[in-house]
Amino acid sequence: MDMRISLVCWSLTGHTAEMAGEIGKGIEEAGAEYRIFNLREGEADAEYVSSSSGLIIGTPVYLASGVWQIHKWLGEDSAGINLSGKLGGAFATAHFAQGGADTAIMDILGMMLVKGMLVYSGGGSYGLPFIHHGPVALDKVGDHYDESRSAFRIFGSRFAGKARELFS
Repeated sequence: MDMRISLVCWSLTGHTAEMAGEIGKGIEEAGAEYRIFNLREGEADAEYVSSSSGLIIGTPVYLASGVWQIHKWLGEDSAGINLSGKLGGAFATAHFAQGGADTAIMDILGMMLVKGMLVYSGGGSYGLPFIHHGPVALDKVGDHYDESRSAFRIFGSRFAGKARELFS
């Protein structure tokens, strides 16, 4: 079976789903398969998530945290999916650097740990770009949003590589 990775996000304006797509490009470049589930458009496919080796969750930042829909999915809606042992990662989209993107990502990673997941860090040992907790795209800071696309693709590629290393 091919390496599968699920991307679950909630996206109102399309920014978070768009960046999930950039991560997906990196996953594909690394030779893995992925699907994106935007919870705003419907439920995540429980069978696909269950058969995935990795799960990456994306959120827009709201009040210096992830949106409640992501918290609800992790806390309630995914209850029938065994996430234990899967590789987990997170990313965020925000307006400004001081808006709470790191807090939102760390909230998600903390919930993943409670679910028994292995938490991925694209930390400094990989070199540039440094993606410690997860990638962030800022839409109100110059050209940051578009310039961050490559970091999201790199994150996807690195994540898929680590999942392959762990589960193949």
